[in-house]
Order: sequence, then C-alpha cells, then structure tokens
Amino acid sequence: MSGLPKRQRVAAYAVILRGGSILLSRLSPSVTAEELWTLPGGGLDHGEDPRDAVVREVLEETGLHATVGETARVYSAHLPGVWREGRRVDAHALRIVYEGWVPTDSPDPHVVEVGGSTMAAAWHPVGSVLDGTVPAVPMVLEALADHRPFRHQRLGAYALVRRDDTVLLVRISARGFHTGSWTLPGGGVDHGESPRAAVLRELREECGVDGSVGELVAIHDEHFSGTAPSGRYEDFHAVALAFEATVADGAEPAVAETDGTTDAVAWVPLADIESGAVPVLDLVREALA
Repeated sequence: MSGLPKRQRVAAYAVILRGGSILLSRLSPSVTAEELWTLPGGGLDHGEDPRDAVVREVLEETGLHATVGETARVYSAHLPGVWREGRRVDAHALRIVYEGWVPTDSPDPHVVEVGGSTMAAAWHPVGSVLDGTVPAVPMVLEALADHRPFRHQRLGAYALVRRDDTVLLVRISARGFHTGSWTLPGGGVDHGESPRAAVLRELREECGVDGSVGELVAIHDEHFSGTAPSGRYEDFHAVALAFEATVADGAEPAVAETDGTTDAVAWVPLADIESGAVPVLDLVREALA
C-alpha cells in the first residue's frame, strides 16, 4: 500500500443535539451502497475557516442555520487502500468536530445541495444510534462518547408580589424549558447589575409595571440538562434569588416583551397553587413558604 497516491483531507463537522436526538446526514449511494449516517459537515475549502465550513455544510446538508461553539475536538483516521474518486489511495482524514445548535423553531431538516455526498437529513434518537439501530460511521460514536454539554450557570433575581390572597406570576412560553408552568416574574442578572435592579427591570419587561423591592426571602437552585431558548443543549445550573416586592395599588400587569420566555401574567390565587390547579415551579412554593 506504500506506493498508493497519498490523499489528506481536512473536514469539519458538528454534533447537534436537541432533547434526546441528534441531527445526522445519510451518505449517498455514490459513497456507500449501505444505509449509513454521519455528522453533518464536510471538507474545508482552501482558506476557509473551519467554523465557517461547518455552518455552510450544515446548511447544504440539512437546510438548517447552525451556530457552532468556539472549541472543537480533532480526530485523525489513516485509511490506506480506500477508494476515492474511482481509484485506490492512501488516505488520511483529519476531522474537526464542533458542538453545534440550531434554533428551536427550525423546520424539518432536508438536503439542499444537489449531487453531494449526502442524500437525506433527519433527527435520530441518540439511544438508537448508540445501540446500532441507526447505522452510523465510527466518527459519530466517537464524537458522542466525547461530547460534553455546554455548562451554563445563571444567577436570576425574582419578585414575590402579593395582593390579598393572590400572588403575581408569569407563565413560561414555548421558548423556555418549563413550558406552560408558572413562576415568579424575574430573570437573569446582567453583568454588573445589582439583583434588586434586575428585579425592577424584569417587572417592567415581563409585567409592564413598576415596583419597589424589599428583603430577600428565598434562595433556590436547580440543576438540569435540556435545550435552551437558543437551541443549544446545556447542562444548566440556575441560582435564583427571590425578593419581596410591591407594585402600585390597582396596577394591572400585562406581558410587555414579545418573543420572550413568558407569554402570560396573572394574579394567581394562593389556593390554586396549593391545590395544584395551577402548575408552578418549586421557586414559587419556596418563596411563599
């Protein structure tokens, strides 16, 4: 095999997860006669940045607009004696694999390029890939074994606003992780922002009302993995500070921001929270306690 022509190829790919599924591309018959799935991606053009190549290839192979992370893993495969372009060669493949993600409201994937190396694109359960139900190239299994979700720790500040036997709550929209559940108005503390200032800002953004902030009443934390509003799969740790707060008598809150993580606001009876008639996050119960 030492006398074969040498071919070295540098390509970039993305591991794109959503819930318990992974986005894969099926290799076309020109590459293999068998059903075989791979990560979306492909060869770098001369002078092309690998991250730009991933975005381009994901769009060509799946029709989806991807974002990729800053770091990657590099895999090397020496393939002496393989067929490339109708002849046997001594091939060396360098594969740069990034973490990637697509918007949560993306359409179903589909192949855009014509006459390329892939013929289909689809989301597949990760479990079906790992157990071999979905036949995949070794690179997919290697990348899944090495993949670690992005770790995101978030400090949030929230308002506990009572009125008679009700409490002011907002409902989490489809862009949030706990869709349909109700929670205290509030959100992430911006860099350099005081938590109390964040509470006032969030009251205006989510409820359209001004208020005043009192004492800290609860500290709550939650750790879980899931798809963030951006579409990125995250290992998420939320630390929430709940403050007593008041709004003007007669203030009627209404959702102020559009396309945010809340889609409704209401004065919710405490009895409905206690009975479970209104689903709330643990933060609400802890703050009320």
